[in-house]
Amino acid sequence: MTIRQLVPLPVRRHFRELAVDISVLRLIGEMWQDQGFVPSGEPNDEVGERRTLWHEYEDNVDWTDPAHVARVLKVYDTLLDGLNDGTIEATRKFLDRQGFDLDADGRIKPKPDSFAAVAARLPRSLKALRDPTVILDSFDRIDRALPADPAQAIGSAKELIEATAKTVLIELSVPFDDKTARLPALIDLAQRALLLHPQTQVPGPDGSNAVKRILGGLISIATGLGELRNEGWGTGHAPAAPRVGLRPRHAHLAVGAAHTWCQLVLDTLADPSAPWRKQAPSGGSAASTT
Repeated sequence: MTIRQLVPLPVRRHFRELAVDISVLRLIGEMWQDQGFVPSGEPNDEVGERRTLWHEYEDNVDWTDPAHVARVLKVYDTLLDGLNDGTIEATRKFLDRQGFDLDADGRIKPKPDSFAAVAARLPRSLKALRDPTVILDSFDRIDRALPADPAQAIGSAKELIEATAKTVLIELSVPFDDKTARLPALIDLAQRALLLHPQTQVPGPDGSNAVKRILGGLISIATGLGELRNEGWGTGHAPAAPRVGLRPRHAHLAVGAAHTWCQLVLDTLADPSAPWRKQAPSGGSAASTT
């Protein structure tokens, strides 16, 4: 599975058609170049110079990258500045159906619950994974649960850490028992494989005492999140008693902890200069139930 595109084809087609009304090709180039884009120069099937040039700039957009998409939305903002009120109002209604808001200042933003908004909160290093499916599913469940269902958010945050740890181990071909491995063992093994364990000796900031203390804290945070869920405060285990007092703030604590751990692990996995790429990890035995 690949991370899906953040701007639907109908939206891209809509703005490409609006560009037909621009009388000077140079203005199209300036809109895109002001946001750092260049035309691909590759042929396409569009009819007309304006559509063709617009499409050439689109060719060089990574539609799965929130940073690229944010710059494209600024191109769209600039295009709307020169259009009449009727066209702008029609575009506002169209964008609303596609998961985007057009505010009173003429700025386009993804709706808070849209996939584009969710994707902007994902670690960009997810793109380096061969199969981010399970991790993406966990992020999606978290966003749907917050803030109305704190128990579900806590359960999904635990699943996010577990999915991330397993994905890292699979990516690095580190063996583990998928049926019996418990969360603390998976966390420990994943951090050791990435040379992020506080007991690992590596050069540079990753081996400093300060970073080691932080890494030790991260292990405690991730393990504590699993315990929070296992004690019945998150979904996945039936609580022995009603979850009295469980509030959205507890869910945000759990989700924030999970995001922090996963961000570090995924970024380290994707970092071409991370110490794990230069030094073979030691003690890589399969995760156990202990």
